[in-house]
Amino acid sequence: MLKLRKYLKPFAVSILVIVALLFAQAMCELTMPDYMSNIVNVGINSNGIEDGVLQAVRAQEYEKLALFMSEEEQQIFADNYTLVTPSQASEAQLERYPALADEDVYLLREDAVNTHEEIRQALSQAETYVAGIDQMEVTLQEAMNDPNKAAELSEEQQQLLAVMQQLPQGTSVYDVLGMLSSQQMADLSTQMDEVAQALGESSIDTANAQYVYGEYTAIGMDTEAIQYQYLFVNGAWMLLLALGSAAAAVAVGFLASRIAAGLGRDLRHDMFRKVESFSLAEFEHFSTNTLLTRTTNDIQQIQMVLVMMLRMVIYAPIIGIGALIKVLNSDVGMTWIIALVIVVILSIMTSAFLVVLPKFRITQKLMDHLNAVVRELLDGMPVIRAFNNQKVEEKKFEEANGRILKNLLFVGRSMGLLMPLIMLVMNCTSILIVWVGAHQIDAGVMQVGNMMAFMQYAMQIIMAFMMITMMSIMIPRASVAAGRIAEVLESEPTIVDPKQPADFMEEKKGQVEFRDVSFRYPGAEEPVLHHLNFTAQPGKTTAFIGSTGSGKSTLINLVPRFFDASEGEVLVDGVNVRDVSQHELHERIGYVPQKGYLFSGTIASNLRYAKEDADMEEMRKASEIAQAVEFIDAKPEGFDTPIAQGGTNVSGGQRQRLSIARALVKTPEIFIFDDTFSALDFKTDASLRKALAQMCKEKGSTVLMVAQRISSILHADQIVVLDKGSIVGIGTHKELMANCDVYREIAYSQLSKEELEDE
Repeated sequence: MLKLRKYLKPFAVSILVIVALLFAQAMCELTMPDYMSNIVNVGINSNGIEDGVLQAVRAQEYEKLALFMSEEEQQIFADNYTLVTPSQASEAQLERYPALADEDVYLLREDAVNTHEEIRQALSQAETYVAGIDQMEVTLQEAMNDPNKAAELSEEQQQLLAVMQQLPQGTSVYDVLGMLSSQQMADLSTQMDEVAQALGESSIDTANAQYVYGEYTAIGMDTEAIQYQYLFVNGAWMLLLALGSAAAAVAVGFLASRIAAGLGRDLRHDMFRKVESFSLAEFEHFSTNTLLTRTTNDIQQIQMVLVMMLRMVIYAPIIGIGALIKVLNSDVGMTWIIALVIVVILSIMTSAFLVVLPKFRITQKLMDHLNAVVRELLDGMPVIRAFNNQKVEEKKFEEANGRILKNLLFVGRSMGLLMPLIMLVMNCTSILIVWVGAHQIDAGVMQVGNMMAFMQYAMQIIMAFMMITMMSIMIPRASVAAGRIAEVLESEPTIVDPKQPADFMEEKKGQVEFRDVSFRYPGAEEPVLHHLNFTAQPGKTTAFIGSTGSGKSTLINLVPRFFDASEGEVLVDGVNVRDVSQHELHERIGYVPQKGYLFSGTIASNLRYAKEDADMEEMRKASEIAQAVEFIDAKPEGFDTPIAQGGTNVSGGQRQRLSIARALVKTPEIFIFDDTFSALDFKTDASLRKALAQMCKEKGSTVLMVAQRISSILHADQIVVLDKGSIVGIGTHKELMANCDVYREIAYSQLSKEELEDE
């Protein structure tokens, strides 16, 4: 994937926006469990009261608190609370604090000197003690009436009970506390400290909130309104966070899709441009089938994985690390569960990684092979049907398709097994957290909301590890595809333009010359062409003939520089074709391949393929020379007749004539016909050659013609005879009949002696 990183540079801003959005989404996801915990712990369990900071407290209740407050803590209370008597209370205060009608109440000042946390710290210990003593007083009152419960009391509680039994009925525990010695009070405080430390800060806050709730009830405050307000506010924040997370996820998905689509577009564009620059040597190395797979399937793989990378690879570490920090900062003792689960998940994912990854690499090669089989089947369908070999080809296809099926089934089953295993781990983790958390809740060291939040964070950590590991399985597959694409993009064409192209020599316009040219195909041991020397003059026709495999088409391909000569020079207009730009060279050549190929569109669009601004007169004239006007006019839509891809909706002869007309529309200085007239009947062939020869003489164009039929080249100005890659004769028909055995042998094999003598 790193090989293609430069293609992400145009999308750098979008990627940065995605990172920012993923941070925002992660923060929303990480914050929601805290709000859920608060709703459970505070909104439900503590009736909407967050901690022990009292908004109002009765004077008599403060006297109890003061027993357990230090001088400094009492001073903090005095600095931040105002004593309000019934006579001083306003109507609003009486409505909010009904107890003010009968007794003095301390109210928290709006301009409190100390912070909320400082006030909480000052009241926390005293509230814990008072709440505990109030509970103990209830226990002692029950023990006075039940001897069995009295036996269950601690030593200190039994001492208090003994004292209370000696005092008049209605005596409070606080009255008794005043009678205890300093040592007894110290022992009682130590015992209560140990209980408080065992509870933890969160549980102490909850206990203090319960104490505050009891005090508010005693004052007559509307505790339901307090609870509902807390629940609605925190619920609204949770909803806002959920919407924010969803909005960020949608935006990330949109941007990631745009980036992936843009990357795919750029890759396909560059792949196409690169393939356009390939010579025939590169097409020998990269087959058509693999280029199709790399341009479509491989790029699609990269797009799909890139979307997932942008959405998961960045998000997973953020949410995973964030959740881990939250867990480590929490006061619950279940961190070991997270470590255990991570080890189990990594073991599962590593096993899957080692098993599945090799199969991903095999899949791409199997797709190349399947494409090759399908392409061969489609191209050869007429031959297959003619020989009734449909069953044979079906067997080939089934074998190729079956190999992909087996490979993908293995991958699918492995990945299908992976998800249930992960879900099993997640569910077992939830059960383990509930099991351990329930014991801690029962012991009073954890609250239900904290356990629920811990479970949410655990799931986030597990999902983060799962996402990272899943991507570690998918990224290698995309890396294989990226490597295949990079191989094409990084391949250097063997035929390139010179840095400083030379200019053609106008005085030699149309001249083609071979100087001691030899050619060997890349990787071949023996040359195909050996030391060729000849010159094709403007306004004349030079024909090439020879037995099959003698090198005729290879020779022709050296002129437009589809291949470069291994030795010697090929000159056009007096300049070596290596020294000019390919564009300028091709502008001077009209090429008609051995197999005429038409593009999807119309007859007119195919003719204009050689010259975009060709008018109807030019197209009709070219079609007349190519003997194509008759069948074009016979069609209802004329030049606007639709043409299927490859010209499959016209006959071979019509396709060939339209290919010739396309080259004629260009009116170049050099025509190359690579066995172009083989699909034409003798009458059409003769008419076409006659019209072509006249046009070339008028325009001064050079004609290079490869032919198999002697009749097509009898009137050529120059005939080059090839045998096993060497020139064995050059001259006119009569000259070669007189002094070239190879030409004479070819001629007599096609025409009778009388026909040849008539010519």
